[in-house]
Amino acid sequence: MGKTLDALIGRSSKTARKLNMLIKLAISRISILKNHQIVRCSQAESDVIELLQLGYQERALIRVEQVIKEQNALDAIVLIENYCRLLVERTEMVKNSRECPDELKETVSTLIFAASRCGEFPELHEIRVLFTSKFGREFAKRSVELRNNCQVYPKMIQRFSTQQPSLESRRNFLKQIAKHNGIALQLDHEAFDNSKEEKCEDEHVHTLVSKESNTFEACEIKAITEEDHSTKAAKSCEISLSESVKARNYRDAETAAQDAFESAAYAAVAARAALELSRLESLDDDDSDDHSGSHHQHTQYESSSISETQAGRGEEASEEVNYLKLGLKSDFTLDK
Repeated sequence: MGKTLDALIGRSSKTARKLNMLIKLAISRISILKNHQIVRCSQAESDVIELLQLGYQERALIRVEQVIKEQNALDAIVLIENYCRLLVERTEMVKNSRECPDELKETVSTLIFAASRCGEFPELHEIRVLFTSKFGREFAKRSVELRNNCQVYPKMIQRFSTQQPSLESRRNFLKQIAKHNGIALQLDHEAFDNSKEEKCEDEHVHTLVSKESNTFEACEIKAITEEDHSTKAAKSCEISLSESVKARNYRDAETAAQDAFESAAYAAVAARAALELSRLESLDDDDSDDHSGSHHQHTQYESSSISETQAGRGEEASEEVNYLKLGLKSDFTLDK
């Protein structure tokens, strides 16, 4: 029994020494982190002050959110430092009890919670492991998950909150910065909301105008393109006509008129022949095979008659052309 008690006392004393060493190392690291965080806070605050001096109060109101985040991180580091210093003074209470004393529940629970939220703090993580092995996993889990009666300090929970600060808190923080630096701040709540609404309306109107202008430009481009195509087609027709006229170099007006009338006469004869052929092809296509011979003979007869008709009409056309030639010659002679 005595050996067991000595072993427990020796283990407790060893845990207390290790805890004391870790807390001192954590305080040393906190001093470095605190100085670094102070620099970040001052930089963010100087940016807000510069915006206020330039008159960009709305931008400063947006930028002040970063100042609040940096300040919350600094406050959390300061709270961790205070709890660590409190543990250094009460290490004996942790050494002599197997359960967490009521006087240290808030301190231990808050440090366990902070260790779960701080990424780059190895000493604080080791302190959390030591408390978990000393007071049990259920105690540590209650603090990390913020269960009922976890006794974590509420301000520490607020400092590690991931929610964005409200508009009212940002406005109050900005007023403090402006007052501390002697800057006149004219940031009315209603005026800010109205300016925000006007800005949204202006953006909406600008969007509609840009859409309409884009549509008008597209229609205008389409009309110009169609006009260009029609102009190009007309020019190509004019070029082809001029080339065809240039290809025929007539000696005089009589020759040109003669050529025109001959072309018209032959075109009329060809049109009549094509019309008669189309009529013959549409006749009696559904006759039986018994009358195929007679139908063939009849077709040959009709084709021969058509050829004769075409020949006769060709002669008539040539006569008409000759007649027109004589008329043109006589007219041309009289004009001379």
